[in-house]
Amino acid sequence: MPRPRKSLISLSETPYYHCVSRCVRRAFLCGKDKLTGQSYEHRRQWVEDRLLFLGSIFSINICAYAVMSNHTHVVLHVDKDTAVHWSTEQVLHRWHRLHKGTVLTHRYLNAEQRSALTMIEIKTVESAAEVYRNRLYDISWFMRLLNESISRRANKEDKCTGRFWEGRFKSQALMDETALAACMVYVDLNPMRAGIAKTPERSPHTSIKKRLRAIKNNKQPRQLSSLIIYQRKTTRAVLPFHLHDYIQLVKQSGLQLNGVKQRPGSGSLSILQKSQCNLIDWQWLVKNIEAEFTTQISLQAAYKKIERRQRVG
Repeated sequence: MPRPRKSLISLSETPYYHCVSRCVRRAFLCGKDKLTGQSYEHRRQWVEDRLLFLGSIFSINICAYAVMSNHTHVVLHVDKDTAVHWSTEQVLHRWHRLHKGTVLTHRYLNAEQRSALTMIEIKTVESAAEVYRNRLYDISWFMRLLNESISRRANKEDKCTGRFWEGRFKSQALMDETALAACMVYVDLNPMRAGIAKTPERSPHTSIKKRLRAIKNNKQPRQLSSLIIYQRKTTRAVLPFHLHDYIQLVKQSGLQLNGVKQRPGSGSLSILQKSQCNLIDWQWLVKNIEAEFTTQISLQAAYKKIERRQRVG
């Protein structure tokens, strides 16, 4: 029996999560129908656009993503503290970008009409805003509004009804920085692993491609969580990695994925040195993010699995 979502997501343990959604009919709903030859590749852009749109509204930051032909990966950071400090007006403005709201919530946002509201009506609005606030840092609501929107558009295009995605999205808690880095690299390299692209720069509908494009202009994508930049040491960054280190780590891991035996440079190793993770264990962890882990990923758990396999072997 599947575990309740609330038991899988605990912000007191970690704010980072890897979520995966898969199509029901995997062969062609987001890709190409081999029987008819009809392409549905444009739907991957639907997913990417909707994902980045939700990231601009929710207090949930997008660390990494990859929109594949039959499934979607996204690494999320829940920023509860920011949501808690939003005013009632800020919460309502954000919620109204997703839903129509109520007559009272719209009257509350109108300065003239708000003055005519009774205390009971104002408290009703404030209570509703607290419900919306909690939803705006809730991963289940984030994934629900992502997947339902795509499902409706796809069914309308296909002139049919029924499920587009499998039942529930899969979520994995990333319990330490090494697990976070490994999962982000795993997600960014998905097109290469599937044989769709040969390099990160050519990986379609991924966060790494968006980051590499922005770097050419000495910028970082506004829609994604920022990484630390050496020239701006005072800049507040959500992700605990330096930009250059992470990019090098992705590229070197991509080379290893292609069978190129090359020792990573000192820059890419700095992320691993911080956790004292050696290169062999790192490669195993990145390769087995989904195969060996169910609800939680951590370096300590990886070591235990590696030791167990060595004993059995």
